[in-house]
This record gives sequence, C-alpha cells and structure tokens, in this order.
Amino acid sequence: MTSGKNLDDSKLVAPATLDPDGKLPKWKIVGPGLVVAATGVGAADMVATLVAGSRYGYALLWAVILGVILKIVLVEGAGRYTLATGKTIFEGWRSLGKWTTWYFGPYIMLWGFVYGATAMSSAALPLAALFPLLPLPVWAVLMGVAGLTMVWFGRYAIFEKITAVLVGIMFVTVVGLAVIAAPDFPAMLRGLVPIIPEGGVLYTLALAGGVGGTITLAAYGYWLREKGWSTPRWMKVMRIDNRMAYVMTGIFVVAMLIVGAEVVGAAGITLSAGDKGLLDLSTVLNEKYGAVVGTGFLVGFWAASFSSIIGVWNGVSLMFADFWGNMRGKKSGHPDTMVGGKYFKFYLLWLTFPPMILFLLGSPIGLILAYGVLGSLFMPFLAITLLGLLNGKRIPHEWRNRWFTNIALSICALLFIILGVQQLITAVKPLFG
Repeated sequence: MTSGKNLDDSKLVAPATLDPDGKLPKWKIVGPGLVVAATGVGAADMVATLVAGSRYGYALLWAVILGVILKIVLVEGAGRYTLATGKTIFEGWRSLGKWTTWYFGPYIMLWGFVYGATAMSSAALPLAALFPLLPLPVWAVLMGVAGLTMVWFGRYAIFEKITAVLVGIMFVTVVGLAVIAAPDFPAMLRGLVPIIPEGGVLYTLALAGGVGGTITLAAYGYWLREKGWSTPRWMKVMRIDNRMAYVMTGIFVVAMLIVGAEVVGAAGITLSAGDKGLLDLSTVLNEKYGAVVGTGFLVGFWAASFSSIIGVWNGVSLMFADFWGNMRGKKSGHPDTMVGGKYFKFYLLWLTFPPMILFLLGSPIGLILAYGVLGSLFMPFLAITLLGLLNGKRIPHEWRNRWFTNIALSICALLFIILGVQQLITAVKPLFG
C-alpha cells in the first residue's frame, strides 16, 4: 500500500513520473539542477577553460574538480534553504538586514541591462559565422526576441525540456571533440595532484570558482518551486538532481580543458579575448579536422550561449519579480511575482529590449565599469549570506549546516572574495590608465 507521504508527493509530480512504489525514478531526477548548471556555463567560461588548458595542459584539472564540488555545495545550500523553510532566497536575504536589499536591487537592474546585450551577442556570434547573410547585431536581436518568446509563453516544463536539448547538443559536441582530440590520460592523472603552475594563480582561481558561477546559482530555489519540489520531503531528490547536474558540468569543463591542451596548445595560437575566442577555435578545427567538426563546434557554441539566454531570462526574472513584489508589499508566491506575472514580464522586457541600445553605442566605459564592480561582488555576497541563512534560527535545526558544510562554504566565500577583488581591480584599472 502506498504511504500517505507518497500520496502527498504524488500531488506535486505527474503520475507518469512515479514508479509503482510512488517514488521518483533516479533517471528522471534531473531538472532544475541541469537548468542552473547549463545557465551558469557560458561562452566566456569555455574560453577561460580553453586558455587554461592551452597554457598549462592538465595541471589544473584538480581545480576543475574542486570547482564542481564548491558549486554543488553552494547550489545545495540555496536549495536546502528553500525546501526547509518554504521561503525564497530573497526572503532569506531580507532577514539578514536591509543592506542585502540595498545591494541586490541596483545590482539586478544594472546586471540585467549589461548582461542582456552580452548574452544576445554571444549567441549571435556562431550564427553570424554560420550564416553571414545577416550581420551580427541582427542575429543578436533575433536571439533576444527568441528567448523572450520562449520564456514569455512557455511553462516551466517546456523550458526545462528545451534546456535539456541544448545541454545535450553542447555536451555531445564538446565531449565528442575531446574524444577526437585524444587526451593524454597519464598527464590527466598527474593533473589530479593539487599544484599551481608558475603564473597560473588567476587561472586556478577562475577554474575553481568562476566557471559556472553566476547569479543564476541563487535562482535554484525558484526553479525548485516551479518544478513542484517545495517541501523538505524533496530534499533527497534535490540533492541527487544537483549532484548529477554538476557532475555533467564537470565532465563538460574537463572536455574543454582537453581541447585547450590538445588542440589550442598544439596549434600554438592565442585565442581572442571573450566569446570571439571560440570563433578562433572553430577556425583551427576546420583546418585540423574538417568543416564537419568545425561547424559542429559552432552549433555547440550556440547551444551553450542560447541555454544561458533562456536560463537567465527565466530564472533571474523570477528573482526580480520576487524582489519587486516584496518591495511592493506582496508576499512571495503572489501571482504578480510568479511566471507570467507583471513583474516577471517587466524584467523579461528589461533584459531584452533596453540592452539593444548597447549594440549601437558600443561599450560605454562608465556602465561597463559599474557592471564589473557589482558583478565582482555577487558571488562573495551569495556565499557569505548562505553561511548566515543555513546556521541559527533562520532554518529548522535538522537542516542546518554540519561542520564540514560550513568549512566548504567558508572556502567558497574566501575563494569568491579573492576572485572578486581580482575582478574589481580589473574593472577599475581603466580609471588609472
């Protein structure tokens, strides 16, 4: 006989997803975690990993694995807080003091304005290379409108399926390329020993803390709610979802490291900064392996970039809607703060159309500077606030951090503070010539 607990759980998930015992099959426990992992890995992360591989070979493989573990800890913390308390991450931040609101409000507006242009341009680059009949700005506009349309009219289940398809494309493309490149397995084993090569401190930090780390990590709790996983009885399911998704991310990043070591390094080229470095790689692939492989990689590049668009358009819009709803005196869960609500739709429009101005203006120095300063401080903000939320009276005793989780989150906080300071210095450097 099915227990009462399982009967309650079955209300949250379509019956077709339950096995005869009323439990969720493990092969279907990949949903919100896959979305947050796919959204966090963009073209810039791919280029950073390629460059690290080309410069240091497999010496920083251990940093990739460490990064996967740290992301699992961070995302699990965000998910655990939501499931254990029934509150959103923004409600948690507000409980820590008004300073969190004063930081998050300006941040999410400025970040969305600049990131919108960055994401649309990134997804447009491979399409402009594949189909040069249309100029890059036109492709960028089309990508933004496509993302807006999918998120505006699509339900979460559809959004999750589209993301899974895009992840499949980018995963098969990049891992397949790594197999073709024939990795040096003995060198990979040596790369598991933690060492920092000469001049490789920043790359080590970037691989351990930067790849897959964005504001969308904090959106995990909102996607759990959209999935229907909203009570502590989903805790085990959430943890499996999170771990499986980031293991896949780790495999993807290792594959990029292999390509960097075996293809970029062997070719002796220097990749362009930012997303354009992936266009350089596609040129090398065309020359070394033929047009099929080069074209396939551009398709994977597009899938990685477009998955970030729809992930941010959905997840960060939910975060903004919750923030603004709370500022207007409407509790989390009010229709205006949900998918399709007016605050959600406002931020969707904000992400899509105002950033198109930047296609005409280029890169306004002041705006990019402000974006860099705020962006460098978000991941430390997330790690530190999770330490506050997951200890003490803000969370039921059984779901509070254990000592080892506090150590892991403290390492995350320290790592992101160091990374943040480095990014901050990079952002303000133009002011000093």
